[in-house]
This record gives sequence, C-alpha cells and structure tokens, in this order.
Amino acid sequence: MTETTQATEPTEPFRYTAAMAGDIELRWQDRWEADGTFEAPNPAGPMAEPAKVAGREKMFVMDMFPYPSGVGLHVGHPLGYIATDVYSRFKRMTGFNVLHTLGYDAFGLPAEQYAVQTGTHPRITTEANIATMRRQLRRLGLGHDPRRSISTIDPQYYRWTQWIFLQLRNSWYDTEADGGTGRARPIADLVEQFEKGTRGVPGGGVWADLPRAEQAKVIDGFRLAYLSEAPVNWCPGLGTVLANEEVTAEGRSERGNFPVFKRNLKQWMMRITAYSDRLIDDLDKLDWPEPVKLMQRNWIGRSEGAHIDFTFAGHADDLKVRVFTTRQDTLFGATYMVLAPEHESVDAIVPDAWPAGTRDEWTGGYATPAEAVAAYRAEAAAKTEVERQTEGKDKTGVFTGAFAVNPAGGGHIPVFIADYVLAGYGTGAIMAVPAHDHRDFEFARKFGLPIRCVVKPDDGRADDPATWDDAFVSKTAMLVNSTAGDFTLDGLDVADAKRAMDAHLAEHGVGAPTVTYKLRDWLFSRQRYWGEPFPIVYDEDGVAHELPESMLPVELPEIDDYRPRTFDPEDGDTEPETPLSRRADWVNVELDLGDGPRMYRRETNTMPNWAGSCWYELRYLDPTNDDVLVDPENERYWMGPRTEGASGGVDLYVGGVEHAVLHLLYSRFWHKVLFDLGHVSSFEPFHKLFNQGYIQAYAYTDARGVYVQADEVTEEDGKFFHGVEEVNREYGKMGKSLKNSVTPDQMCEEYGADTLRLYEMSMGPLEVSRPWDTRAIVGSYRFLQRLWRNIVDEETGQVRVVDVEPDEATLRALHKAIDGMRRDLDGLRFNTAIAKAIELNNHLTKLDAVPRSIADRVVLMVAPLVPHVAEELWARLGHEGSLAHHDFPEADPAYVVDETVTCVVQIKGKVKARLEVPPAIGEDDLRELALADEAVRAALGGAAVRMVVVRPPKLVNIVPA
Repeated sequence: MTETTQATEPTEPFRYTAAMAGDIELRWQDRWEADGTFEAPNPAGPMAEPAKVAGREKMFVMDMFPYPSGVGLHVGHPLGYIATDVYSRFKRMTGFNVLHTLGYDAFGLPAEQYAVQTGTHPRITTEANIATMRRQLRRLGLGHDPRRSISTIDPQYYRWTQWIFLQLRNSWYDTEADGGTGRARPIADLVEQFEKGTRGVPGGGVWADLPRAEQAKVIDGFRLAYLSEAPVNWCPGLGTVLANEEVTAEGRSERGNFPVFKRNLKQWMMRITAYSDRLIDDLDKLDWPEPVKLMQRNWIGRSEGAHIDFTFAGHADDLKVRVFTTRQDTLFGATYMVLAPEHESVDAIVPDAWPAGTRDEWTGGYATPAEAVAAYRAEAAAKTEVERQTEGKDKTGVFTGAFAVNPAGGGHIPVFIADYVLAGYGTGAIMAVPAHDHRDFEFARKFGLPIRCVVKPDDGRADDPATWDDAFVSKTAMLVNSTAGDFTLDGLDVADAKRAMDAHLAEHGVGAPTVTYKLRDWLFSRQRYWGEPFPIVYDEDGVAHELPESMLPVELPEIDDYRPRTFDPEDGDTEPETPLSRRADWVNVELDLGDGPRMYRRETNTMPNWAGSCWYELRYLDPTNDDVLVDPENERYWMGPRTEGASGGVDLYVGGVEHAVLHLLYSRFWHKVLFDLGHVSSFEPFHKLFNQGYIQAYAYTDARGVYVQADEVTEEDGKFFHGVEEVNREYGKMGKSLKNSVTPDQMCEEYGADTLRLYEMSMGPLEVSRPWDTRAIVGSYRFLQRLWRNIVDEETGQVRVVDVEPDEATLRALHKAIDGMRRDLDGLRFNTAIAKAIELNNHLTKLDAVPRSIADRVVLMVAPLVPHVAEELWARLGHEGSLAHHDFPEADPAYVVDETVTCVVQIKGKVKARLEVPPAIGEDDLRELALADEAVRAALGGAAVRMVVVRPPKLVNIVPA
C-alpha cells in the first residue's frame, strides 16, 4: 500500500535522518571491508593467525545457502541473515572467534530455463544475480568474512564436489564394522576381502575365477555411488528427471506445471539407505527443533515388523512373494494380496483364463487375466508415484487370476495388482487385512472381498465386520479368530501376539522379524546443462571409469543450445538427449587412465542442484586450499566435537523449515561418509539448527481474482482500492507472484539499514512468521532518532553527554537491561532484547543529560542490532577504532536485583497493607514486620492471630483466631 510515513527533512543539520543514516552506513561498511573487521582467523593455512586463535572459544554461524534469483531480494529474504549477523556480532563482543560468511548455491534449473528462453549463458545471468545480491546484503551491514565466500559454479569449488563423488564411488558400507554399527570403507578393502576369501562372493563362486567384467559388476553392487536402471519421473517440458518432491499430486512439475511421465533410465544413484539407522539414531545428539527431527524420522521411515513369504496355489513352492508387515499378529486376517503392477512375479502367476467364481468387478471387463493385467499396467505407468500415493484417491486394481496361500492357515487368497502399491517401496507386495487397516478396508469394500476380524473391537462395535463403516485398528486389543491346528494367538494382546507369530514364522521357515525403511536411494543424475559434470568416462564397452584426482575439475564446457531434446512418452525407442551430449569434441576424449591412451565418452548427465550444498560448510573453513578438501586442523578447530560422544558440526545453522528433509538429509549423509573415511572429525555437519519464520504481507486481488501491485493500493474507510476499483485483501507469503514484495533497497533508502534491521528483529519471535507493515517501521526509526538525540546535539553535532556519576535509578535501569539483553541475544530472542533497549533509552530520555559511562555502555549494547549508528556514536564519544571486537557490557548483580519489592499483607484474604521489603528478606523477619505494621494492627483490632502464612518476599496471609 502507499505509505505517507517517511520522515520529512529536518531543520536541525545533525538530526538522524534517512540521508544521514545512508551516509553513516556506507562509510562504515567501506571501513569494515578495508580493515578486514570480520575476518576470522584459522589455526592453520594462509588464513592462520595463531595469536588471535589461542585462548579464544570459536563460534561457527551459518545461514542456509541462498540461490541468487534474478528478481533480487525482498524484505522477507534477509530475516535470517540479519538474525545471524546480530548473533555473530554479539558472540564476537563476548570474546568468541566467530566465523560468519555467505556463499551462493548457484547451479540450478531457473538459470537454465532463462538461458533456454533468451540464449543468454547461465553463467552470465547467475554471476549478475550474485553481484546484485551481494550489493543488497552489503547494504544491510552484514558482518561476513568476504575471503571465505564461495560459489558452487566456481570450478575450484566443484572440483571438490567431484572429488567427494569419487570418494562415494570408491567406498562401500561395511555393516559389520564398529561392532555392527557399520561404516564406509574404501572399495579396495572389499576387493581384498574377496581376493583373500574372507568375504564370500555373492551368488557363490571363487573371486579369481570370475571374469573381470563380472567382478566389476559385483563391486558395483556395493558402491555408495552406483549406476542403476531406475524408473524416474521424466518431465519433457523441462527436459530432465524430477524427484518425487518436485512433482505435484496432479502428476505435473512443480516448476512450470508440465506433465510428468514414468520412464526407465540409466541413472547415478547414492546408497543413502545404507545410513538409515545412523541418520535416525544420531538425531538424538543434535540440538534441532523436534518437528524437524520428526520429519526426518518419518522420511526415513524405519519400521519394525516381519517379512512373510507367500507361495501360490498351483505353483511350485520356490515361486514366492515376500511381504513386509508391521502387523504380523493379524496374518490370520489376511484375505487378499496386492502386488505392484510392476512386480517381477506378476507374469509368472497370471493364468490363461479366469478361475471359476471370479467376480465381475475383479476382471476390469477383460476376457483374460493377461489382458486385464496389461491394460492396468499401462494405466498405472502413466501416473507418477505422487499420484499413486495420494491420500483419499479412488482405489483401483484388477485381479491377476492367481491365488496365494496364507502361511498362517493355509487358505487361498486372491492376488490383485493395484497402483497404490509401488515396486520401489518395501517389497512391492502387501498382505491385505481389511478388518484392521483403513486402506485395505476401502479396497475390500469396493471389490467385494472378504473381511475377517482377528482383533476384538474394544470400541463398542460388534465383532461382525459386515456392520462396520471402517476398519478397527488397535495396538493393544486382544486377538481372536486366529487359530490353526495347535497354534493359536487367541487371547493374546497385540505385542504378545507379534512375538508368538515371529517365533511361528521362523520355526516353519516362512518369515522372520525384520526392519524396513521408506527411504530409497538418492537419484543423483539430471539431464541438464547447468550443473556439476560427473568425473566419469565410459570405455567402448560402456564400462564406467573414474577420473583420477589430477584430472579434476572436469569443467563445464561452453555450449550454444541449452535445450534438452525431449521425446514422446509413447515412443519407447527414443531416449532423452542431454545438452552436453551435443558437444562431441567434449564428450569424446582421448585419455590415459593408466593403460595407455584410449578413447572414452564422458558422462553427459550433470549432478543435481543439491550436490554443491551438501558440503559447503567445509569449504567455508578453508576456501583457498588446493591440496585437500579441508585442512584437518582447521576442521577440528571449527567443527570438531568438544566433548566425547558429541556430534561436532556448525554451532548455529539458520534457515527455513522447507529444507527440513532433503538438503539436511543429503548433507548429513555426505558428511557421515567423509567422517567414516577419516576426512572430518565431526560426524554431523550441523549441531544446532534454528528455523526462522517467514515475513508475510498483504496481497490484493481484483474482481477476476488477479493479484494487483500492493504498493499501488490505497485505503479509504476500511476499504481497499486499486485505482478506482475496489480490491480484496488477503495475507500471503511475500513474493513476486503475489505482487506484494517490498525491497530492502527501498527501505534502506527511506529509513536506513539500521532501521530495517531493528524492525525485522522486533517484529516478533524469530521462529514465528510475522506480517510486514511498512507503517510500523517508523517506530524503529524513531527509536534510533531518540537514541541519537540522547548522545548528539542535533543543532551542533557535539556529544551532549556529561562526566558525572549516574544516579542509582539509572544504574539499576542500565544493569537490568544489560543482564536481560545478554540473555536474550544469546537465546536469539531479539524482539525482547530490543524491548529492553527501548525501555532503557526511554529512561535516559528523561534525564537532563546522559552520563558518559552510561552512554558508552548503551552504544555497545545496541551495537549487534544497529551496528552502523553504534559505530558512529562510539566514534563521536571519542573512541578509536571499531567497536565490533569490544567487550559487551557486563551486568553488576547488585543492581540487577530490585532494591525492594512490594509485599502484600492479607487478613481473611483481603489486602490490608503493602510493605516495601528487601528481596532477600527471610520468613521470620517478614512475619514480624507484617504483624508490627500499624495498618495490620488496626485491622486486627486486638484479635488473636491463629495462623500466619508467609511467602517471602511478596505475600503474608494472616488468619485471626
């Protein structure tokens, strides 16, 4: 909305105005940069300054990697950056060696899409965007160490991203290491075990007798980075595969709204599943918000249950399908089975004709099971996994014509295929217990399948499922109808029944207790240009070879056409063509990899945009090191665990909750591999995580529902108008799409960067989303004007402080503010710290003149929040140099405690007196003082006292006889 709150130019020449603020801020920013004020010394390497490191505790503070967008920043973007800057400045003033810098996650799809549209090279637009963002962030006075800033598109950066990929490629996960906890080990160790015979070859045989190609295939089955033919979400409109999280429930791309199709492609994968248990268990060692931990646990999805093997009627017992269930106690209630349409056993079990008694609703209207299965498979293949798993969607499926044998009772149960079961999740098969599972109940009702109650309802419903509207699900109720021969679960509760069924399955060789995970291996290939090239080449037989470290980085070549060639999803013979594949002189290369010069073909996929952000915290530590990923001494200093068993890692990591799973999970995985291989001393990358909220803003829509520019809307009599048209107001996340962005440049121009910083930190708790109101920023602006006036004469520009001793009231106000602000700033409670600063400043405003000793400390106290005006006032008070490393004031405990507190004296529950007493007064002294008070004695009127209840120092309750 249009605002009219900007201050007019004052008549006083030295009044704090937006123009003066701009001059002060730019001057101090230049000085900080020239003096290297925020450069953090390392213990080793070119940035080493041992004298500045010795005896100082370290503090590593990080913001989540920003992506340099072409539209620049709005005022919501810097919220977290300002917060970490305030915290870093505070910790620096309390004696810490603070590492705080910012880099740019610069590979990504938006720049490539822009290149496709305009023909402009992504590097040109990306570097221009980075320059714009750097300028905007510098204007806010962020105290970053500029020497450590990085960009993922710098070849000297992604050289090490490629190096880490090779570490993963040449590692395997030894589940027997470290007492069964497991850890990554070099592939060479695995080969040695096969050669010595200390590890059996999968499938049997002697390692030395295997052909070389077969040995390579065996090894590839263990590697942490491996090639796999995988079903992926292919988006022709974007020319690349997409992760499930990038596909909407409607089966379209989240970016661009293009249709997405299933396609089998050869892709690079990361074996993140090997770390499932450690990724869950180590969450307990992290200082993270519990909701984020829960999201990670749910994403990994560790489930304890049992696997059960089902055979098929009319087939040999060696044709089996394994299911995993967390409710093995309900096996007697399994009345049908569902396989994923893609399950490998479907073709083997489909009969030539429908068996007698097949219901019409099971066949899909097809004459034979084979026709029904083929048609349903084609229908399922057109859907994404997201579509297939959408909650509440209509359940579809078709009967295969086959029957499985329930291993509990031996009964035959029909086998369906249905798209809500996925081949990539679990075993791709489920046993359906419709009486006790909501999804199975819905499916059974639709297809008229039997529903057998095996867990006795304790919610008042009848035992007959025919009368039920939904399944009965309980983890504590009693088992019924679960007997076969001399084996029974009847009368057991769920927990005991599970244990009994586990033993029964193991005894008969048809199952065993097991653990499964929802987490799947990480799809790591992208059919894009603007990403990190893989350090991989292929020989004439298609065998992958890793490039040696001496050939890194593999630099991204220049190309003229950034468009990937897409294909018709119905045309099974056409493969997607990546942009890199068209640079034949780059793709086809002669190399000597140790066995003489040979021709190779480079990998033409690129890494996903997650790759560069998986390890950037390590590069901040040692950004110019060309010899190793990070100097071990620097890594131990900044990220090493300080106590035995601690995780180590970044001391404070601030960013949005939208990265709660993928970025954080991927980063943790890479870091744990580097830890296992001895490259880092910390086994977690980020020890403390803090999620800041969002800044929201009013948005306005016209009668068509189209957003209009918020800054063009006016308000009249509680109604809102865009021009002459009335519009509707709503709250939304600030951004380009809602046309409600407010730029930090605009706010700095109108009020100054310190005012913007102060306002954003005062809007509410940092973790809570808050509404932006440009009119409210004036309050922060006026506070700074009052602070300025308390120290500087607006007419002469001279300081107006006096060299006198402050009175006791002022000392108490000062030290209470110091005590409170120290605790608030340390706890990231910036809004309450600001409230305390305002209260103290208001106290000083009432004085005839501010004592110099008070002024000095007030300036230091507000310096983390409003560093430019604080530096200027510090200089005007006669101090040399920056205050950035000056000690933050300490509170005197004698002045923090109130001199007196008010004690209420009650008789029969009614207040009869108020006494001013010392806060530390004892119970006996307070009783004596209350009984001696004249007002109390008058109220008693000579009556005896039966009881005195004393709660020092604030309450005395007297009960007369």
